[in-house]
Amino acid sequence: MADTTTSHVSWPHWRWDALSTRDFQARADTALMARTVAVLPLGATEQHGPHLPLCVDTAITEGIIDAMQVHWHAQPENTRPPLLILPTQAIGFSPEHASFAGTLTLSATTILALWNDIGAGIAASGVRRVLLFNSHGGQVSVMDMVARQLRQQYGLLVYSCSWFNLPRTEEIEALSNAHEDRFGVHAGEDETAIMRHLCPEWVAMEHAQHFASTSEQRAAQYDLIGNGKSAKMGWMMQDYNRQGAAGNAAAATAEKGQLLVENAARQLLTVVGEISQLPLP
Repeated sequence: MADTTTSHVSWPHWRWDALSTRDFQARADTALMARTVAVLPLGATEQHGPHLPLCVDTAITEGIIDAMQVHWHAQPENTRPPLLILPTQAIGFSPEHASFAGTLTLSATTILALWNDIGAGIAASGVRRVLLFNSHGGQVSVMDMVARQLRQQYGLLVYSCSWFNLPRTEEIEALSNAHEDRFGVHAGEDETAIMRHLCPEWVAMEHAQHFASTSEQRAAQYDLIGNGKSAKMGWMMQDYNRQGAAGNAAAATAEKGQLLVENAARQLLTVVGEISQLPLP
């Protein structure tokens, strides 16, 4: 059970960079500091086919966090998990998209060092709990490495989470299909739907189509390398589709996008709350 007698006192702002040094000093060694979760939003700047902008992953991350803020404020004050949102990392690890114009990517060495250095600053400020929140599938493996590194070097409790792995409601499942869920991995129906909800003016639906993926052919042809579990290919995006997208973008609706964002926001808030309650290492 959380200590609500002393830990419900909130931060003056939930944005890390809107606080002052005094704010951190005043809360050092308090129950609030001990339970606070620092959320590091992770995006990317990379191509998303002919119909979506480069900012898709960053926009999705920030859109879900903004929606989470609404749900957080709707909770009674003494039940809200204390959290601080760090500055969004808008350039990530995207070498698989480097052949497409506009893509920006950091090297593996740079991004490991960058995220580790941010973790060092979190630890030095007295916060012990960290959540890496991500919208780019290509950097999931990097998050795993950073989480272990921060645990080993600074004793932090670190979790990583991607919006597309959060549980979904029955309403969303009813609007989805197994084929798209498996093969619509980049700029497909879900990402296009979310962008139609968040930034409709940046979506060129006249260029959206059903972008077939070569992984569909492998799934039909090969038992092991095609099953999506037994073996993993070192891929570049053009290996899946020469237009840089995979999935049925033409089927995307803003209504589904809103459902996806709201659901992910509620689930993300639950994740933050559970991390806040865990015993520290």
